[in-house]
Amino acid sequence: MPAVITIGESMALMIAEQSGPLEFVTSFTRKVAGAESNVAIGLSRLSHQTGWISSIGDDPFGTYIRNTIRGEGVDTSLVTVSSSYRTGMMLKEQSDIGDPKIYYYRENSAASHMNPSVLIDSYFDNAKILHITGIFPMLSPECQETVFAAIVLAKKNGLLVSFDPNIRKQLWKGEESRRMLLEIAQQADIILPGIQEAELLVDSLDWKDISAAFHSKGIRFIIMKDGAAGAYYSMKMTDDGIISGYEKGFQVKRVVDSVGAGDGFAVGVLSGILEGLPLNESVRRGNAIGSLAVMVKGDSDGYPTRKELDEYLSR
Repeated sequence: MPAVITIGESMALMIAEQSGPLEFVTSFTRKVAGAESNVAIGLSRLSHQTGWISSIGDDPFGTYIRNTIRGEGVDTSLVTVSSSYRTGMMLKEQSDIGDPKIYYYRENSAASHMNPSVLIDSYFDNAKILHITGIFPMLSPECQETVFAAIVLAKKNGLLVSFDPNIRKQLWKGEESRRMLLEIAQQADIILPGIQEAELLVDSLDWKDISAAFHSKGIRFIIMKDGAAGAYYSMKMTDDGIISGYEKGFQVKRVVDSVGAGDGFAVGVLSGILEGLPLNESVRRGNAIGSLAVMVKGDSDGYPTRKELDEYLSR
């Protein structure tokens, strides 16, 4: 049984092999894209047992996604196959300057029709962490219900709930989205926002205000990504004391693609928490994996094995 459970949509990712607008591109490389499965894959590479709950279409993309994720050692036994809806897809430009443009084709996908019936209580029995993002519950009301039902099962079974807001402009619906994400945050034990996401949720860019606002909602671990510079962290102790600080990021000679860096950061932080590392060391590990992720094209291709991570951190 998995130690970490994730739930969300993964899509077939087609990456352009030539730079420039997609209308002029003639060849693509196929990959898998999905924030939640990225985290499951990254933790599996660090020898943690993980499970990914999702739905795919009964089509070649769906089969490819499930087989790829399962091939990374992630349990996919709760992935359902839909004969009524297709697997989502996304296209990514290749850019020589800045982040590439991404085009999503996920409307009415199989995953967007998931509902709480996909969850099995016993699957949560021996797990330690449920990791969710703000992407999946924005896909549909059914997905929202599924996320909240998963949180109920996690709390019932004593899991920590990890939440990465992972806000996507294409899915953002203003105040409605903000209220929903805050409702999830209030039930989380760990929150992993980027600095702009924190501003959207608590209306502040000041770290002290942000950490105070999230701690007041009962969140124990607050780790806020500060881009390439590093990350802030704050942990509330059982005696109401606070341990906080800042971990600098790792220098990268060339950023190829920043997509997947935030999920890699989550991999580092959650693996450290699972292994009982001090929070500052967990955050440093997150910074390391995030920096490795930006040096390659695929979302999860840069995530290291345990040996590779140890070597990178020892430099």
